Amino acid sequence: MKTIFVKPAEVERNWYIIDAKDVTLGKVAVKAAMLLKGKHKACYTPHQEVGDYVIIINAEKAALSANKKKDKMYYEHSGFMGGMKAYNYETLMSKRPTAPMEKAVKGMLSSGPLANQLFRNLKVYAGETHPHVAQQPIAVEV
Repeated sequence: MKTIFVKPAEVERNWYIIDAKDVTLGKVAVKAAMLLKGKHKACYTPHQEVGDYVIIINAEKAALSANKKKDKMYYEHSGFMGGMKAYNYETLMSKRPTAPMEKAVKGMLSSGPLANQLFRNLKVYAGETHPHVAQQPIAVEV
């Protein structure tokens, strides 16, 4: 087998939109990560950016199972001693409604410079409106 090398100009990029209303947070994140990496394409190569753009709307209305709204914790560290901060899901949603969805998708991407570039292709919005109507995104069911 030979590795496929696709030139950036040859990659066909599409825009996809995912409605997260009443859908489990993890299922939306899995679908978004797959589309961002380009695993659904025949020209997929792990070390190249061949993925698509993904828009997630209604991120604040994503569902969680069981008691995760109170029990699920998110951690941040400033880098200084004693700089650890912990937030539960409800607190983080009140501060930044798109943060849990962004953290879930970022956690499903590999780490490194390529993952940072792929993460820039993700657009998350708390409500139903988004400024990407001109790109004519394709609706994806989860």
